[in-house]
Amino acid sequence: MTNKKRPTVYLTRKLPDLVETRMRELFEAELNIEDAPRTEAELLAAMQRVDVLVPTVTDRITASMIEQAGPQLKLIAGFSNGIDHIDVDAAARKGITVTNTPNVLTEDSADMTMALVLAVPRRLVEGTRVLANGSEDWRGWSPTWMLGRRLSGKRIGIVGMGRIGTAVARRAKAFGLSIHYHNRKRVSPATEAELEATFWDSLDQMLARVDIVSVNCPSTPATYHLISARRLALMQPTSYIVNTARGDIIDEAAMIECLRQGKIAGAGLDVFENEPAVNPKLIKLAKEGRVVLLPHMSSATIEGRIDMGDKVIINIRAFYDGHRPPNRVLPGRA
Repeated sequence: MTNKKRPTVYLTRKLPDLVETRMRELFEAELNIEDAPRTEAELLAAMQRVDVLVPTVTDRITASMIEQAGPQLKLIAGFSNGIDHIDVDAAARKGITVTNTPNVLTEDSADMTMALVLAVPRRLVEGTRVLANGSEDWRGWSPTWMLGRRLSGKRIGIVGMGRIGTAVARRAKAFGLSIHYHNRKRVSPATEAELEATFWDSLDQMLARVDIVSVNCPSTPATYHLISARRLALMQPTSYIVNTARGDIIDEAAMIECLRQGKIAGAGLDVFENEPAVNPKLIKLAKEGRVVLLPHMSSATIEGRIDMGDKVIINIRAFYDGHRPPNRVLPGRA
């Protein structure tokens, strides 16, 4: 790229220093040092003057914004695995290429999913809270105090057996959980055999039979409120639900009512339907020990963020070297 004009690249949020430094070396990169979320007006202003936009998962890039983008904007290089926040079809109509950063967050996300699978039934956060301000509230070990639920021998139902769902299944199997899954299509016979997994073509039937539900599918129009009020009602009163995918896959209001009424035993949530706002009823349930809440951090590792940045850089370089970016998102796939 030394003999070519360096593209102007707009980073919507603060990225790891190593990534930003490399961006500055290769491109005319505009950084967001203060890490303040950009408004729609600020994003649109950038789209009307820069060559490459690097949005994150919290930046909504709508069809209207894309239609108003300047003719020089030819690449939206997303710093995210998911693409539900970008109107890919609108970008294609405008002649704008969209890329993402797949395959780098699988293990990190699966680790955090498994952490929640452990934390909720074993009441880890409640236990931590007892000692957080000293040991005055703890009178010592007791046979009937802080009793949770054993994992080994229970059934986990994985909704979405893609890369992350499969990685969760491998971890869950190691903890003695029986693997059940619902997916658009069955995984390979070899994977099913490795995991000793049971496939359910009916999500309803699976939900009624498992002890823990792990939501690991992407957010698409087809999965909006996939875990609906009707489906939540199918779950056993002793069952738990964990979501590290996207908040809108679960009907959050219906889930809250199920938790309040004891129709399900608990929940572990890393994502919420109206992020960054969290329903006050969920916070109240967390204080009561009914749910474990995390601030959308399942993919938050230093290594993962640097790997994501590397993919963004590779996609930009490939595009401006005249090649097809390796992580191009095709229209109709969002």
